[in-house]
Amino acid sequence: MAVTADLAKLLDKSYEDKELAELVNAPVAALAGVTDNDAKLLREALNIKTIGDLGRNKYFRAATALVTLADGAR
Repeated sequence: MAVTADLAKLLDKSYEDKELAELVNAPVAALAGVTDNDAKLLREALNIKTIGDLGRNKYFRAATALVTLADGAR
């Protein structure tokens, strides 16, 4: 089953037409609102270089789980 999604609001213009596999390997700065300096700080602090690294990071995943649980408890 094919799934479509409009990711334009999540990505910088130059990445809007990329496939998901490419996006996972794209630099964190490909995300709309993430500057090159933000990406540098993530790389230096947590060794996060790509969108995939960010999504798989244990701290970000834990924070997402906690927020999801808290939102569901309301």
